[in-house]
Amino acid sequence: MNAVIVEDEFAAAQNLERLLTSIDENMNILAVLQNVDESIEWFLTNPLPDIVFMDIHLADGDSFSIFKSIEIHCPIIFTTAYDQYALKAFEVNSIDYLLKPISKKSLEKALTKLKNFVPNSNNSEVITQIMQSINQFNKHRQRNFLIPFKDKLIPISSDDIAFIYSQNKKAEIVCFNKRDYMMDTSLDDFLKQLDPDLFFRANRQFIISHKAVTDMSIWFDGKLAVNLSVSTPERIIVSRARAGEFKEWYMRTDD
Repeated sequence: MNAVIVEDEFAAAQNLERLLTSIDENMNILAVLQNVDESIEWFLTNPLPDIVFMDIHLADGDSFSIFKSIEIHCPIIFTTAYDQYALKAFEVNSIDYLLKPISKKSLEKALTKLKNFVPNSNNSEVITQIMQSINQFNKHRQRNFLIPFKDKLIPISSDDIAFIYSQNKKAEIVCFNKRDYMMDTSLDDFLKQLDPDLFFRANRQFIISHKAVTDMSIWFDGKLAVNLSVSTPERIIVSRARAGEFKEWYMRTDD
């Protein structure tokens, strides 16, 4: 099976490619495309693959703008950290919509849908299935946590969390009251439990709360330095590739 990945984060693209080849050893990744312009050029000059995995937020815009310039007549599986684009995704031949971080199980289900995909069929059943998946995903978001601390369990609301910092493969929670708690879990695992409208994975070290952001500075090479109302152990840098996604997340959230 020939596949194309449209993803501007190198680590995310590598992870997706690794998952795909572990599920199907015959999976052939034809190209990894990083932005809108590169994607348009590739699809104009190459035969269509069997499947396209497409991140919605790219460095130079959202991937829906690709379809304003070209038509892609092959199945598409969208990947994103946000759920509000689900219905829009099905306007452009999407067969599934995977919420990040992508698990092997969800990817296997998506590839099973691909095998049963009938071009030009009614997508209503598929839309119903994916909306049910999104609702199930939302149920796992937590607003309250019990944090082990010495011989106690400390209740913490997600509203109390200013940022979460990765240290020695563990998650250190820092609250607005400047108290901090260490959890024996990774940032990836913790991120799955948080509302993506309220928290953003800024980089490998930090998940930050929308409420904690005070301002941001233009950093070199198009990056952003994000400043919080609570002091951090190191400067929080958002890569150029994710700067647009971060600004959109910040402006979209009403909190």
